[in-house]
Amino acid sequence: MSLTTRTSAQRALVVLGIVVLAFNLRPAAVSVGPILGEISHGLGMSTTETGVLTSLPVLAFAVFGAVAPRGARLVGLHRLTLLALVCLVGGLAGRSAVSSAPVFLLLSLLALAGMASANVLLPSLVKLHFPERVGLMTSIYSTALAIGLTSASVLTVPISDAGDGWRTGLAAWWLTAAIAVLPWLALVRHDRRPADVPLAGGDVRGPIGLLDVAGTRLGWMMALFFGLQSLQAYSIFGWFAELYRDAGFSGHTAGLLLGVITGVSIPLSFVIPWLVARSHNQTALLCAVMSCYPLGYVGLILAPHDGAVAWAVLVGIGTTTFPLILTLIGLRARTPAGTAALSGFTQSAGYLIAGTGPFCVGVLHDASGGWTVPLLALLALTVPQLVVGMAVSRPAYVEDELDAAGRDVR
Repeated sequence: MSLTTRTSAQRALVVLGIVVLAFNLRPAAVSVGPILGEISHGLGMSTTETGVLTSLPVLAFAVFGAVAPRGARLVGLHRLTLLALVCLVGGLAGRSAVSSAPVFLLLSLLALAGMASANVLLPSLVKLHFPERVGLMTSIYSTALAIGLTSASVLTVPISDAGDGWRTGLAAWWLTAAIAVLPWLALVRHDRRPADVPLAGGDVRGPIGLLDVAGTRLGWMMALFFGLQSLQAYSIFGWFAELYRDAGFSGHTAGLLLGVITGVSIPLSFVIPWLVARSHNQTALLCAVMSCYPLGYVGLILAPHDGAVAWAVLVGIGTTTFPLILTLIGLRARTPAGTAALSGFTQSAGYLIAGTGPFCVGVLHDASGGWTVPLLALLALTVPQLVVGMAVSRPAYVEDELDAAGRDVR
């Protein structure tokens, strides 16, 4: 398949593939939070095992996201995407049926490995097929991702209640992932590696590795911003259902409130990438989004029950720094190869930073006996997140920094 797909049918197939892929890139992680207590009790998990389960998504992103760009160069971008989806389906289906906590964690890791790999590949797929429509396509797939995330947050508990318990709630999501496999079975026949994509004028840019990106200021600033925003997001996804339960809400209502947080991101996930792509400098947009985090956290500290919906809306707006940086990944590289390397480094290094978040929130909660201290810690971390975010809001390209440093990427 060429850089710009040749027919309307081919373009539609690529768009469909990207949308259904994006929809399934969060349920594996966020479906656990609303029923974490039931899973932990049902499998007899220790406190350590439960903490590992909440931290597993970000750790999987860090490890498997790092190798995804190289894997794409070796086997092909579309083939690796298909393989990632197969791992996602297998892990989700398997973990809903096992009775051993260690096996559950291993199968969760398999599913999350597929999710992490595909997550890194998405910006490169957009850059490859739609190089002139990065903002629009990022809007489309980040909206699909937000819908999948919200669906898992809101529906997992009702599905569990309607079925045989938490296993039914988890099992539902492997079925949607299986549907996502179908368009990619057709797309792998037209595979082409990002490293071989010609540039304007017939030049071919050679492969750019994660170590190359690690030598750039832009790469580290992007990784720090991504890591800090992911630390916030996965601490929220992993623990806020428990926070709401401790505030006096039922499990069902806690899931709905978590759904408010994720649901707010659905319309904003479409609008924000479009605004980012149209702006030369994204500082004002970043400040507007980031200002909602402190307001939401202070509200949760002072009135966690009475103002729950308002604080959920504000926190949900704060989490839309995710589609913002996803768009920046596509805009801070000139080529699909550069996008793949920048995406891989940004997300793998970023998730190493983020991996401490859910675990430390749990530790702070246990040590303090409440949620005020964890919320204050998350509030404090919005300051460096804003500072680093302002640094990456200014226009720059990773290939230009490599050229300036003397790295030959041609």
